[in-house]
Amino acid sequence: MSNEDSSRRHFMKTTAVAAAAVSAQSSSAAQSPGGVESGGMRAGQWPASRPLGKKVLWNELARSEFPALLENDPVVILPIGSLEQHGPHCPVDMDISIPYHLAAATAEGIDDFPVVVGPPVWTGFTHYNMGGYGTITVRLETFIAVVSDICRSIKANGFDRIIMVNGHGGNVAPVTAIANKLAQEDIMTLSLPYWNLVDQEMKDWSTADLRGPGHGGEWETSFQMYLRPHLVHMDRREAGQVRWPYSPAVRKYAHVPERRRESANGSMGDPFSASAEKGERIFGLAVERLTAIVKEFHATPLMHYEEFGSDTKVLPSLF
Repeated sequence: MSNEDSSRRHFMKTTAVAAAAVSAQSSSAAQSPGGVESGGMRAGQWPASRPLGKKVLWNELARSEFPALLENDPVVILPIGSLEQHGPHCPVDMDISIPYHLAAATAEGIDDFPVVVGPPVWTGFTHYNMGGYGTITVRLETFIAVVSDICRSIKANGFDRIIMVNGHGGNVAPVTAIANKLAQEDIMTLSLPYWNLVDQEMKDWSTADLRGPGHGGEWETSFQMYLRPHLVHMDRREAGQVRWPYSPAVRKYAHVPERRRESANGSMGDPFSASAEKGERIFGLAVERLTAIVKEFHATPLMHYEEFGSDTKVLPSLF
């Protein structure tokens, strides 16, 4: 095993988000000849389609390595997600694993300037999934405070360009609020849910759900079948058992903020239509588009709060 593989595995072991992945990976390798798993991914190799070899993770950097990064307008991608039940067949770290893998693949593919993957924020706002085992949630106020302070810390280290890539639906509105809140402190961020990168393709390429990522359905299961097939319990898949009481017209505006009131088994969508091939296709396109955003963000001069002056002054108490 190379030093880089060793370092990666150490990170995975010491990160709560990935602890289950390491255990399942070792078990799968022991059961497969030569350590080759059912999806074609060799145990210890991550992700399946690309070799390792470039240090991009914030937590793997030594203190002495940061100054050199700051010399060329670096970009930090901060993966944000949650730990929550995803039906009977998918790992609970689904919503942080996808943005984390997207961020790492994007960072490793850019050589023109430094791109650093911030420490994954797995503490999501997901009280409505507490009806199923494995879910860990924080209060809305806690989530906003934690992510805001992480971004403030990144800025304090000298990194002016931050992209928050979110993987959890319950975080969408809070992350948007955080971006607006931080702007007043002259911390300019981009914030996006990863599925916005490929929203139309998820609809066009779907064979069942005809929608965005769902919840343990066609697309989320496809991502995991490509990235980490050893963590998908194929024999436990169940199609979502929807309990929505409203018509499609009203569902555009109605919210039922508790998963068991939405779905009898915690799934939303059809995991039987998922495939590793779909996962690879949609993942590759998302990386391509995130890469383009990162490059433009790097090349564009930063705009600053009140850069063009102001007729009034904001009271300090409003910060």
